[in-house]
This record gives sequence, structure tokens and C-alpha cells, in this order.
Amino acid sequence: MIKSQIRSKIIKIRKIKNTNNIKLNTSKIFQILNSLNLKNKIVGGYYPVNFEMDDLQILKELENKGFKISLPIIKKNNEMDFYLWSSNNLLFINKYGIPEPENTKLVKPDIIFVPMVAFDQRLFRIGYGGGYYDRYIEKISRVKNLIKIGIAHSSQKIKKIPNNKYDKKLDIIITEKFVLK
Repeated sequence: MIKSQIRSKIIKIRKIKNTNNIKLNTSKIFQILNSLNLKNKIVGGYYPVNFEMDDLQILKELENKGFKISLPIIKKNNEMDFYLWSSNNLLFINKYGIPEPENTKLVKPDIIFVPMVAFDQRLFRIGYGGGYYDRYIEKISRVKNLIKIGIAHSSQKIKKIPNNKYDKKLDIIITEKFVLK
């Protein structure tokens, strides 16, 4: 199956499955972050749309534990950057209908939560096809070590993601049922 077919099929499944408002086990995420000895780091999250797994509660709890939180702002040429954000701050709707923080302080996260449409056992993912996350991961990985954590529903796992040289492998994928490393 090609990526566009996978995308279409899994988004439909995700929509059906998410009617139960499936949540991640936040303690599982904190265990993983603690095992990596990550404290007072900058976390890049995302604002969940289109039935993506919700990471907002995790971001709030991380902020309460002293982590700095950031969200992406979409730029020209299918690029994005992350800007500091607090759960107390307002968000603005971008041209794709995705809430974004104010264009305040540009940061380079140490940890990034990556939304996805589908993933496989090898830690490859497909998103919506714009390449935003793959480009961002490529850019930041040149200047610092970036821990890439995919967040998804377990039902989004497929046998094998077709990948090419531009697709970036994740370090960890967390679902409501299991963790892949």
C-alpha cells in the first residue's frame, strides 16, 4: 500500500477509535523521561487535531515539573519552528486550523513529541504528507541531540511503513497499550 492509501485508511480508523477519548498513561511517559535522566529540558509538543492522541495533559504536567514547553509554528516552505508556550497562554489558529502559540521565544527542544497517522515496529511513521516533522528533525539533529517520541493510538500500528531517505526514524513510540523502543 502507498502512503496516501495508508493515511486515508488509518485516519478513518483513528476517528472511530477516538470516540472513546483514549488517553495515554502519563506515568508511563514520566517513567521513560526519568529513565533518560531528562530534567528541566525543553519539550516540543503539538496541539492535537484530527483525532490525534492528545498530549496536552502531559505537557501541562511536564510544565508543572519544571520542563519548558514549546509548540510548533508553521512557516513557509513546509517548515516549522518551536516557540515557548505555557498552558496559561492563548493560542492562535493558523491557516490549517491548528492552534499555535504566539511567535515569542524561538527554542530548540531537547525532546519532541511527534504526532503521526501510522507507524511500524521499526519506529518509522507517516504523517499528513507535508514533511514538516521530518524536515524539522533533520535540521535540529545537526545542532543537538534530539529525542523523538511518537505519540499514537495502538490501532495506528501497521506491518511496515514504506520509507525513503527523507523519513526520520523515531527513538520511542508510546501508545495507550504499549511502548516501542
